[in-house]
Amino acid sequence: MNDIKDPKKPMSFYAIFKNLLPYIKPYKFIIIGSLFLTLIGAGLAQVNALVLQYAVDSVNTIVSSDSELERGLGVLTWISIILLGKEVLVALITFCQRYLGANLRISISKSLALKAVDRILTYRMAFFSAKDNDAGKLQTRIDRGVESLTRLVNNFFLDIIPLIANAILALILMFQSNLKIGAIALLIIPVFFYITILQGKKLRGWRENHRHYREAKSHSILNILQSISVIKSFNREKIEAGKQYDLQDQITENQLKTSKTGFLFDGLKSFVEQIGVVIIIITSAYLVIHGEMTVGAIMMQVMLYNNVSSPIRQLHRIYDDMNDALVYSEGYFDVIHADNEIEDRGNQKAETFDPTFIIKNVDFTYPNGPKALKDVSLTIEKGKITALVGLSGAGKTTLINLLDKFYTPDSGTITLGGIPIDQIDTEFLRDHVGIVMQKNHIFEGTIEENILYGRPDATHEEVIEAAKSAYIYDQIMEQPKQFETLATQLSGGQQQRIAIARIFLKNPPILFLDEPTASLDAIATEQIKNSIDAIKKNRTVVIISHSISQIIDADIIYAMKQGQIVEHGKHEDLYKQKGVYHDIFDASARSLNIVKLAQTFDIDGDGKIDIMPNKSYIEDESIDDHYILGD
Repeated sequence: MNDIKDPKKPMSFYAIFKNLLPYIKPYKFIIIGSLFLTLIGAGLAQVNALVLQYAVDSVNTIVSSDSELERGLGVLTWISIILLGKEVLVALITFCQRYLGANLRISISKSLALKAVDRILTYRMAFFSAKDNDAGKLQTRIDRGVESLTRLVNNFFLDIIPLIANAILALILMFQSNLKIGAIALLIIPVFFYITILQGKKLRGWRENHRHYREAKSHSILNILQSISVIKSFNREKIEAGKQYDLQDQITENQLKTSKTGFLFDGLKSFVEQIGVVIIIITSAYLVIHGEMTVGAIMMQVMLYNNVSSPIRQLHRIYDDMNDALVYSEGYFDVIHADNEIEDRGNQKAETFDPTFIIKNVDFTYPNGPKALKDVSLTIEKGKITALVGLSGAGKTTLINLLDKFYTPDSGTITLGGIPIDQIDTEFLRDHVGIVMQKNHIFEGTIEENILYGRPDATHEEVIEAAKSAYIYDQIMEQPKQFETLATQLSGGQQQRIAIARIFLKNPPILFLDEPTASLDAIATEQIKNSIDAIKKNRTVVIISHSISQIIDADIIYAMKQGQIVEHGKHEDLYKQKGVYHDIFDASARSLNIVKLAQTFDIDGDGKIDIMPNKSYIEDESIDDHYILGD
């Protein structure tokens, strides 16, 4: 990977084409066919100049010698046949070249896009948490990179090579006709290219700025769309619009500088080209006067020079495009060559799976962020419920991220069943883990497709059972298309239960529950709590919740503060310690106004709290009519 862009040294064209080679090789026969047609096309491009010389000299001879009309008509007939035949061949070759070019362009674009997807799916979570890898920026980098690299291939094989072949052949014919004229044309070409190279160097910095501006613009617009409800609720439309105006002003200023410089260099190159035409005309006229060249040869030389200068004129346009593409190509290769970001997959798989985690002296720091865990040690036992409690930012979710290998600890060890977690095959581990988060992602697609994400080979009957277990089945059946309804049309609470249904379908031995009922109403919370209580049985469960009811029955509770474990034990023991857990528990009770609730439910006035069960979802007749929870 020596060709990856160095932060201080931009990628060269050679490095980019070397990286592109694996994507080009499968289409070598298309390229060979295109090059063959290019050679034929370059030869045909010179026909007009040669025919013009023949026509002018022949007509001049006929006129000066008073030859008969029939001879003149014969010359015109042959000229017409040659030119018309040439145009037919050019049309056929152009069609074939464009078809092959489109085939090559579309195929390589597909390969590059799929490669980017394949690569980013292998990267660890830290890659996506990095400052410059926001979703909008990554999307722009990949999209523009694929577009630029595709244009680069198209320019090189379908534009540059034909133009160079055309210019070289025209130059050879100029030398063959007259060495002096050929030398003049040859001397002008380096001047032209030198100006073009200076232009590319001058514009490169502004083009890189433009790339960063485009990424920032895509990210900021995406941020507006994602935050539109917050923006409107605070009446901050003008502030957000102002940010966009400032960014657009910077983009506009950068574009104007680029255009101004480009126009100046283009004008200079056009001047050099026309100077060449003037010199060739004057030199050719001088040679005609001295009898070293015919009048027809003047016409031919001017047309041949046009065949030299016109490709070069187009080459500088393509060179500008390639310099522009170079900036975005680097961004693309930065993404797909981030080898140090590839997730460590491990290779060990256990036939008999022991879902017991042991965490010892673990430290962890997020990329570009503060230290999230400090010397954390705990044991998550098989078949037991482990609760993590603490204020927001205490490190609870971070710990779950480490257990599922989303991130790697800075130091310390994590073992699962006695095996270091970094040695366990990641796919095997995640097949045995189910995660329900505070906000679960719902994919574009139907309800059934979203539930099937838990186990794609499940039957429709199993999907129905999972939906029932998650208490979402009845609401699904109320939808016009039932399980074929688009999942994104559901409410937030319904989407949360769809995510929980995935876990029921997956049926893993390890469960990570990160505020699983945070998006649900009171009735739904109670329903989901009962369904989660059912799925907890005989599993290793780690639960994070600010809800007392979710954690009070845990086998062991770990209280966290500022990335450290400060207390652990059962509910009763921790509460008596009057530490972090005691404060969180009391705060939770006060937030629920537990005293007023107790007075409300003390129906008999006997100091006992009678709570009637919700019979809308409890079908077990063995359950008592009420629960006596205590004094």
